[in-house]
Amino acid sequence: MPRQSRLDAPGVLHHVIIRGIERRKIFWDSADQQSFVDRLAVLIPETQTCCYAWVLMTNHAHFLFRSGPQGISTLMRRLLTGYAVSFNRRHNRYGQLFQNRYKSIICQEDAYLKELIRYIHLNPIRAKMVGDLKALGQYPFCGHGVLAGYWKQSWQDDGYALTFFADSLSLARKRYLSYVEAGLDQGRRPELVGGGLIRSLGGWEEVKKNRQQKMGRIKGDQRILGDSDFVASMLNQARQTYERGYQLKAKGVDLDYIAAKAAKIYGIEREDIFAKGRMKTRAEARGLLCYWATRELNIPLSDLAVKLAMTPSGVSYAARRGEAIVRENNLRLTE
Repeated sequence: MPRQSRLDAPGVLHHVIIRGIERRKIFWDSADQQSFVDRLAVLIPETQTCCYAWVLMTNHAHFLFRSGPQGISTLMRRLLTGYAVSFNRRHNRYGQLFQNRYKSIICQEDAYLKELIRYIHLNPIRAKMVGDLKALGQYPFCGHGVLAGYWKQSWQDDGYALTFFADSLSLARKRYLSYVEAGLDQGRRPELVGGGLIRSLGGWEEVKKNRQQKMGRIKGDQRILGDSDFVASMLNQARQTYERGYQLKAKGVDLDYIAAKAAKIYGIEREDIFAKGRMKTRAEARGLLCYWATRELNIPLSDLAVKLAMTPSGVSYAARRGEAIVRENNLRLTE
């Protein structure tokens, strides 16, 4: 069965999970973990993302983000690509570091924010990396210590998360600690990492049909954690985004069209974009192609990588370059 497209939108709560390829380690030592944290410190403010919870393990990591104006994909693309390049250079290794796709589950805030914060922050105890809550508070690569008031992290938004426990800061921290302690015996929570209230109805049309019939059943989607109305709302937003891609394709806008447009802007031949080489004009035209193809036509990075004889991370980097070019020059794919 084909994988479903990732859902994304500005201002939405995401439980993001990254894993090493073949479950291998993505952090070999504390220097790797600190390098990752340093990148978060730069990229979270730049992308206007909010981080409410996070933890770095050995072969995976969890985050609870609220996406910025450009969605969560911009942050994750820059974060994972930059870290992988640095990691490979530092450890003198080559090849893929992460699984092909990070996992992102859109979450209903009121119902799940507290549960997800607790679940994410208890990972080191479940994995027996630390022995108890006191030790967890001192673990430097987890957001628990920040919410508990043991230390500060400039890019972690502890204020908003604590308002879910109490208005008073001291009382909020006390209740937060009690809430986390109450979850120590819960163990793994599959429903929080694979989409809650899962009931796949076969896509938007089935969701719409059931809503029209005013059926009271819980509806769900593996990419969404929330109740029926929330799921339907998120799918509706996603449908609008995907419909733009279908509309463009109906107008004849395909990969060849994008390549021809990018080549014309830079005064090169269309074939030059697909040829190897790092000439500036060719690289910038290829960046435009990657950005428009992934953003406007929803072409997967892996598919584009095959056509361009590049790696998915290379396509991601090129798309980021193309995004900057589009914004700086106010370029449009179609008039």
